[in-house]
Amino acid sequence: MPTDLPTPAPVPAAPLRERLRAALPAAMKGRDKVATSALRSALAAIENAEAVDVPAGASRPSSAIEWIAVGPGTAEADRRVLTEARIEQIVRAEIADREAAATGYDRTGPAERAALLRAEAAVLSAQVG
Repeated sequence: MPTDLPTPAPVPAAPLRERLRAALPAAMKGRDKVATSALRSALAAIENAEAVDVPAGASRPSSAIEWIAVGPGTAEADRRVLTEARIEQIVRAEIADREAAATGYDRTGPAERAALLRAEAAVLSAQVG
């Protein structure tokens, strides 16, 4: 007996940063050192990309105490806003870096380190999809 119920709309995937942040506590609770390290590193790379460079010649007009800004947020600068595509690009670069380093360890270094880097790359690859 067919029904004429509307089909639910597909649920959009959560943004990559949110998926990484959600996976981190689970990895920590599960004591998964490989996943915890990979997720923390990827999130740090994203946050570093958001940082705004300080111009080379930037300085305060004076170091006199009356010219120093005081209070919460006075020393803060607006951060860059990254697109979802840029965040994915950063995470893919993290994956590529780990795979390249693992290849180097295959040739010259300990095989355990290569396996660890490949495991971290796999954790990040699973989050990118």
